[in-house]
Order: sequence, then structure tokens, then C-alpha cells
Amino acid sequence: MTISERLESAMQAAGYESQSALARASGVPQPTINRILNGVGKKGPEAHTLVQLAAALHVTFEWLHEGIGTRERGTAPAGVLPAQYTPVVVAPEDDTRFYQIQKVKLRLSAGITGFAVEPETHDGSTLSVPRHWADRNGFDPERLIGIKVRGESMEPALYEDDLVIINTADNKPVDGVVFAVNYEGEPVVKRMSRDAGQWWLTSDNPDQRKYHRKVCRGPDCIIIGRVVRKESDRI
Repeated sequence: MTISERLESAMQAAGYESQSALARASGVPQPTINRILNGVGKKGPEAHTLVQLAAALHVTFEWLHEGIGTRERGTAPAGVLPAQYTPVVVAPEDDTRFYQIQKVKLRLSAGITGFAVEPETHDGSTLSVPRHWADRNGFDPERLIGIKVRGESMEPALYEDDLVIINTADNKPVDGVVFAVNYEGEPVVKRMSRDAGQWWLTSDNPDQRKYHRKVCRGPDCIIIGRVVRKESDRI
């Protein structure tokens, strides 16, 4: 089965009757969806495009991209994070269907478990997330914060200036899952990996010589919280 066939199958299963409906739900332009469905392009769709489509279709990134692993997102292995990303929706502050989450900069110190936050006042200090999404997942909105991704180490899953929501109530490491971490006093967003009896901070960027993994242990590596949602301007 090709990507085109998997996308068409997932659209039917999710109840999307048109490309435009999927475009509105995923943030992927309708012409891009049309090209994927028709198999246009030698290189195939970009990974970040498939991440957005997989989230809207409730399927795993790996299944949509390569046809491997579990299809349904809800039953995917714990380490399959890209398919768990869902676009953040902007809503009026008085809309009771949404929680307003603080958009912040983190102020950290090396070896300190706690952290302080500063509002991102230059572009608005809050962002909106659906109340039903937070309630369904058991998230306490008071423990959710939004931060911007810095650097290119997590491409193609996350790009610089992507906004991610961190659940600070969840700081237990899980193999293959992305967390915000206080690493030597600096906030980083990395994927946790378990190897040789140790936890490591790893990058998704394929240039592993530049973005090599780093061991995560002791007071130099403190987990702030788990990445549970993202917003991106890239399509």
C-alpha cells in the first residue's frame, strides 16, 4: 500500500469527506493533500506534513509514512511521539471551550529542580487549547506551559520557533518520548532514549555528528515535563 492509499484509507476511516475538511483540521494546504493523494512528486511528502496529517487522522506517523507499526494512534507504542502532536488552536480568551495556557520563557539554574517562568509578552502571553482535549487526557491546565523550540536539533519533528506545550506534571522519563529538560542550566527539548543502562538526550536531526546524544543523569539533567502538543507555522 502506498502513502496515497494509506492517506485515502485513513481519511475514509476518520470521516473526512473532502480534502478541504482535512486541510482545515490538519493545517496542511488542500493542494498539498491533493498532490499526496495523486502521488505527485518524486521526493514524496515532507515528514512534518505527514506528522500534521497523522495527528488529524488519529493514525501513527510511522504507519502513514512507511506502512509499519500500529495504525491507530491510541494504541501506538509509547515512544511514537510525532503522531501524538496536535495543532494548537487560537481562540478568544472568553471562549469557554478552551483553556488559556501560559506562553513562557524558562529561567533555569544548573542542578536546580524547580524553574521560574517569564511570559512571552512580545507575541502574546497565552495560547488556547481545547478544554475537551486537556480533560480527556487528564491534564491539569495549571501544569501546562508553552515554550518555543530553539535550534534545529529536533528537525523534522520540531522546527525552530515551533511552539510546544509541556505537561510539567509528567516528568518521568519514557524511552522514545520528547521532553523539555533542564540540561546544565539551559532549557532543551530532546527525545529520551534508554541505552546501556542509562538515559540519553537524543536529537531527531539526522546530522548526529553535530547533534550527538548526551547522557542524562544527576543534577545536570533534570526533566521539566513531557511534550504533549505542538503548534507550527510550517506546512
